Amino acid sequence: MQIWPGQRYPLGATYDGAGTNFAVYSEAADRIELCLLHDDGSETAVELRETDAFVRHAYLPGVMPGQRYGFRVHGPYAPENGQRCNSAKLLLDPYARAISGSIEWGEEVYGYHFGKPDSRNDMDSAPHTMSSVVVNPYFDWGNDRPPRTDYHRTVIYEAHVKGLTMLHPALPDELRGTYAGLAHPAVIEHLTELGVTALELMPVHQFVNDHRLADAGLANYWGYNTIGFFAPHNTYASWGDRGEQVLEFKQAVKALHEAGIEVILDVVYNHTAEGNHLGPTLSFRGLDNPQYYRLTDDPRYYMDTTGTGNSLLMRSPHVLQLIMDSLRYWVTEMHVDGFRFDLAATLARQFHEVDRLSSFFDLVQQDPVVSQVKLIAEPWDVGEGGYQVGNFPPLWTEWNGKYRDTVRDLWRGEPRTLAEFASRLTGSSDLYQDDGRRPLASINFTTCHDGFTLHDLVSYNEKHNEANGEDNRDGESYNRSWNSGAEGESDDPGVLELRRRQMRNFIATLLLSQGVPMLSHGDEFARTQGGNNNAYCQDNEISWVHWPDPDAKAEDGTPVPEPEGESLLAFTRAMVWLRRDHPVFRRRRFFHGRPVEGTHDELSDISWFTPEGDEMKQQDWQASSASAMTVFLNGHAISEPGPRGERIADDSFLLMFNASPDDLEFLLPVNHGRQWQLVVDTARPGGVPPGAGPTADGGERITLMSRSMAVLMRPA
Repeated sequence: MQIWPGQRYPLGATYDGAGTNFAVYSEAADRIELCLLHDDGSETAVELRETDAFVRHAYLPGVMPGQRYGFRVHGPYAPENGQRCNSAKLLLDPYARAISGSIEWGEEVYGYHFGKPDSRNDMDSAPHTMSSVVVNPYFDWGNDRPPRTDYHRTVIYEAHVKGLTMLHPALPDELRGTYAGLAHPAVIEHLTELGVTALELMPVHQFVNDHRLADAGLANYWGYNTIGFFAPHNTYASWGDRGEQVLEFKQAVKALHEAGIEVILDVVYNHTAEGNHLGPTLSFRGLDNPQYYRLTDDPRYYMDTTGTGNSLLMRSPHVLQLIMDSLRYWVTEMHVDGFRFDLAATLARQFHEVDRLSSFFDLVQQDPVVSQVKLIAEPWDVGEGGYQVGNFPPLWTEWNGKYRDTVRDLWRGEPRTLAEFASRLTGSSDLYQDDGRRPLASINFTTCHDGFTLHDLVSYNEKHNEANGEDNRDGESYNRSWNSGAEGESDDPGVLELRRRQMRNFIATLLLSQGVPMLSHGDEFARTQGGNNNAYCQDNEISWVHWPDPDAKAEDGTPVPEPEGESLLAFTRAMVWLRRDHPVFRRRRFFHGRPVEGTHDELSDISWFTPEGDEMKQQDWQASSASAMTVFLNGHAISEPGPRGERIADDSFLLMFNASPDDLEFLLPVNHGRQWQLVVDTARPGGVPPGAGPTADGGERITLMSRSMAVLMRPA
């Protein structure tokens, strides 16, 4: 075998058509062997003798895509000093573009003997662990172009690759649960008809099913347990894991782009799957433990602000390089359109406190590639001071947890909610206006993968996580949910109708709020997890989306009644398209609360009224029993210009909220419109036919059913 010196950059395995360059970083290593793995279980070891800036490298002519490989690192093993090199452990390349196989859990993949955490374990891990794969970087992207949908036109749909596609009735068995399933015309048609503009995928970086869950017969279904920051998760590929997963992912992105749908990745750069000091040695730990991880004053142990056992060392230039190289790779080579950063507050922890000016944010801000895509923070972690909603830099948007909590509180009848709800409805200016951001910094959601589904939010007071094997102790106990009068499944018609109305309330509120709406997959047709609010380990029908089948037939061949989810799906579509058609619901600037200069309209851009038609006063906002109001949105007072500087004009709307347990009369404001037409009424199971809603005059009274909302339109 020929061995040429090669180059120290790029890191990882880089195929150029004639051979492959290998480069790996480690300051801790005395020497590193590159091991080429063969299908008969043997391996060929090549010592990486060339070293530049602690990067060891070599070029091997003739090494082709599909070649499996790993590293063996010879160096100090002294846990008391934070050093954990062990050449008996075959290590994954941190820059591997693809990863093959899975872990066979046993003592072989650990650096110590069970029960003796400071011991050294020299059992060979190679037959029991995953391997890195050389991939072919060439792919015909054709005319692929990023959709680049502006935030004010964005509707995000959070989904799990497997969960979304596993039970779809139109997908052939071999495509279910795969990237190819995402690209299937039936899935794309559903998303486009729904009006989705961005698909936010739960983790697709290669992750690990941890030992504890495997022993319990469970799995790390959600995937927040990354081991490969450049590699698409291999079990989501329909036809192989020797690089095929890369091609299949690219094909899915290309198909989604053709439909005008962006792809956003939920990424986990705050920790790795190696866990705490009792975790396995799979990659980073064996390469250079103190350079990759935050260690405590006793370097045997790991700082943990994520609740997962370890945290990456965000002041290490090599960790920062790894993250930025990964982000750029997914944008430039895989054509993704943005990222949602899991537990993003951890990324800001250079030392202890959360620092909005940390190195990571500086790097993102100045990067010509990463700074131009959608950047969404989950603005909290489990460390001290980790709840940072509203505190991320201006380039970033945030999952707005305060929006979720307040909207839930309003519709479940929590007192003294109206004032904060008004702020959340109008873009959360209290969180984002002071630092130069706009309503679009707020990613609004009422449900997501973590917690109850929309159906379960209105069906359960308590979590029901018994299937997780932790005696229902796991998961959030305070969900701001309300079961509508009966816990769980019910055949009470009144309870069922109230639940359906509440789901419509949540959908309508979300889609008509200023900011960027995010739907959770399956909520549009009322999927349930049976009250499980922490289904991270349920890779089964608890978590998979059960699609309504309009062609379903009974055993005698007769059509079955329309599934409950079909009517909610139609309502959700209508709300998404109402938002799309009316810029007054997706403003790019905050409301002024006064008439807008140059619009020749004496009315304020927004006004607030009691059900009696009086303008809201301070005592109205603070009343403990206040649970109803009318909001006037002036379509003639939109302050931001259109793309060519033109004035934007829209219809005007009244949003009428009745979150009380009683039917209420609402007086339409006298001076804000002569005639109004009903366009949305969540109390109507069949919805309001477009253009056919009843009309009412200003000064007229209309009755809203308990726990319902209505939307009336005044044409421009």
